[in-house]
Amino acid sequence: MLDDLRTVVELETHSSDKAMLTTGLGGVRALTAERLGPPDAVAVHDGGEFGDVLELTYRGTSSGTVLMASHYDTVWPTGTLAEWPFTVSGGKATGPGVFDMKTGLVQSIWAVRGLRELGLPHPSVRLLFNGDEEIGSPFSRPYIEEASADALATLVFEASGGGALKTARKGVGLFDVTVTGIEAHAGLDPEAGASAIHALAEVITQITGAAAPERGTTVNVGLVSGGTGRNVAAGHATAGIDVRVSEPSEMARVEEAFAAVKALDPRVTVTVSGVWNRPPMTQNPASQRLFKEAQAVAAGFGMPLEEISVGGASDANFVSALGRPVLDGLGAVGGGAHARHEHVVVGHIPERTALTMGLVTALG
Repeated sequence: MLDDLRTVVELETHSSDKAMLTTGLGGVRALTAERLGPPDAVAVHDGGEFGDVLELTYRGTSSGTVLMASHYDTVWPTGTLAEWPFTVSGGKATGPGVFDMKTGLVQSIWAVRGLRELGLPHPSVRLLFNGDEEIGSPFSRPYIEEASADALATLVFEASGGGALKTARKGVGLFDVTVTGIEAHAGLDPEAGASAIHALAEVITQITGAAAPERGTTVNVGLVSGGTGRNVAAGHATAGIDVRVSEPSEMARVEEAFAAVKALDPRVTVTVSGVWNRPPMTQNPASQRLFKEAQAVAAGFGMPLEEISVGGASDANFVSALGRPVLDGLGAVGGGAHARHEHVVVGHIPERTALTMGLVTALG
């Protein structure tokens, strides 16, 4: 498994590098065939500028299908591997994308291999690999939703939360504020100007006022730009905003708050635009039952299994919002997602794979 993990990590797959994504997915497909043999069904969806979606179905011994979803793209730019190679030392493996989420991807393949080699009864398994998760899954979302429609369960192989499965995630909204003012010389004719930057400062206070931490809603203004010179009343300014919500009802409230935003100076115009990138992943009844099943499987191994709610989003959000059974965090134990200290604890890889095998067998 470590050899396979090295192979996958060394296939650099930055979300915005289409050529490398294509090469990387080819490598994942070849590795899967090497470990599992030819699939019983194949579907490839051309992602255009985004990474393609690959679906490989392996027929089981009982009725129904389990969807195993993994993304093969990473946040790491092409060339990162040259200065940060895949390494195993002191019981940990490190390298770009090893935690988020190439270890989980390898575990999903080996879970199917284990089921087949041991002759365990199990439903069919559909392995879905998408290459745009780190940028919000704009292309792959409908394919994930379609693939999960008739599934007994959807298992997402994002990294765990310290070993715990992720049964709740926040929804994500990506919004932009555009402010248009009137340019003027800051010294010769200051009254003629209407600074977009000054107005943006007012607007940011209104925007962040929409946060409601007690309800799990946070608002972060992470990008600000504008103006052409320090001696010019700015004619244009923008801000990029990240919104996280735990409750679906908060999406409408935040939208209303943003629609009411305005500048004090009537000469300035303010426009707020954006989309909800992912709905919240809430603990729907089907997913709660699925977690209890996973807990029972883990107990049979003498392995305690907890659940956790996290602020980050994943493709599990899409499935959960449709009321379908989904579990996330079946991947690696480790830490450092999107950081140079990204790593996985090697000793947990076999037990996480066994947990998946047990759960899929139980579902059959």
